[in-house]
Amino acid sequence: MKLIILDRDGVINQDSPDFIKSPDEWIALPGSLEAIARLSEAGWKVVIASNQSGVARRLFTVEALHAIQAKMRRELAEVGGLIDSVFICPHGPEDDCLCRKPRPGLFHDIARRYETSLAGVPAVGDSLRDLQAAHFAGCSPWLVRTGNGMRTLDSNQLPPGTQVRDDLSAVVDALLGKE
Repeated sequence: MKLIILDRDGVINQDSPDFIKSPDEWIALPGSLEAIARLSEAGWKVVIASNQSGVARRLFTVEALHAIQAKMRRELAEVGGLIDSVFICPHGPEDDCLCRKPRPGLFHDIARRYETSLAGVPAVGDSLRDLQAAHFAGCSPWLVRTGNGMRTLDSNQLPPGTQVRDDLSAVVDALLGKE
C-alpha cells in the first residue's frame, strides 16, 4: 500500500495565526488539491493528521471542523482527488495528550487503522512539530516551504533525513518521479 500522511493547515490550505474557524476561511493553496488528485490517481492512500486545538480553545466547534473538512473534500473531488481519512487532535497544548503533535499518537492511530508499519511513509508538514511527530513514528519527514515552512527551515532543527520542497506539488513530483 502506498500511503502518505499530510498536515492540513499550511500544507493543503492557507494557514492563519487566528486559526481556520469556518469553511469560508478554508482556502486551498495553489496546486495543493491537484497534487493530492495526482496521488489519488497513482493509487496512494492520502491521510491527514492535524492538530486542531481551536476546538479545545472553543474558537470553533467540532461541527464547524466537519464543515471545513466537507468543503476540503468537495473541492478535492472536483479535481479528482480523495482524502482516505482525517485524524485530528482536538486537544489544547496544556492537555498533555498523546495525539497532539509533536507526539506521534496520531501517527500510531494511523498505523493501527491501516494495519501497517509507518517506516519510510512520507509525512508532509510545515512546522517542526509535524516533522518531529513523523520522525518519532518512523515516517520519512518532508517539509514544505508554504505555511510556517520557511520559519521551520530557518530554525535549523529539522529531524535527520528531512526532505525539503517548495510546496505539496513539488513533494508529489518527487514521490511520483517527476522532478
